[in-house]
Amino acid sequence: MTEALRAMPRRITRPPFAALTTAADLVRHRALVWALLVRQLKVRYRGSVLGFVWTFLNPLLLMAVYALVFRFYMRIAVPNYALFLLAGLLPWQWFASSLNEGTNAIVGGSSLVTKSLFPTEILPTVVVLANMVNFLLSIPLLVVAGWIYGIAPSPLPWLSLVPVIVLQCGFTLGLVLALAALNVHYRDVQHIVSNLLLLWFFLTPIVYPESQVPERMRALLLLNPIALFIHAYHDVLVHASWPSPETVGLLALYTVISLVVGARIYDAYRDTFPELV
Repeated sequence: MTEALRAMPRRITRPPFAALTTAADLVRHRALVWALLVRQLKVRYRGSVLGFVWTFLNPLLLMAVYALVFRFYMRIAVPNYALFLLAGLLPWQWFASSLNEGTNAIVGGSSLVTKSLFPTEILPTVVVLANMVNFLLSIPLLVVAGWIYGIAPSPLPWLSLVPVIVLQCGFTLGLVLALAALNVHYRDVQHIVSNLLLLWFFLTPIVYPESQVPERMRALLLLNPIALFIHAYHDVLVHASWPSPETVGLLALYTVISLVVGARIYDAYRDTFPELV
């Protein structure tokens, strides 16, 4: 990573659109992004006995708790409930962990932020990418769960996971950029985010099906991007079908809005980071 820092070129004049600035910086400093990503993945479970195995154990233990409560105590009748639950929990964990960790990425990386010419947008980006890698590595759990329930992965629908994952990465990154920048100025943001995520989780059909949402309120799910992402994952992983074009189109729209707004907020605050961290 030290070599990547030394080889880092000077920042060029910013283009007029903040999202393009961010994309250009990340591409230009891709070696540094890779070095920090590898370091974060190595550090995550350093010192634990089971190490990388926690990538699989964490979602399985969480699934067991929710399955016990909602399947047996509250008696939610959903076919293949464990697969349904896992297909929603894994992408949610990626999203929630990215927001929780990414909001504090700039403040927590103060030693790098204060270095001259360091491209600070790398820090929240690495958090999102590290959690995405954990999500990708846990996909075999979904394959095994599908096999147990007799749902064999169909190659063609599974290909549609690629754009869905890319869109979720972009959508999450836009939010994390905005929250990380705001948290430098207003440290309450990290506490607000952790509480809002709890509410957001239960407003999203993850532990219950969309049919449980009152019909008069079902249209509100269209305003919940994460509900649309979970719906897309359920289509592919639980129903072995393609996500609808309308769902993918809305996800693309939300992703563009998130990236444009998030990068704009980040760009507006980025020059103040070294003074405040």
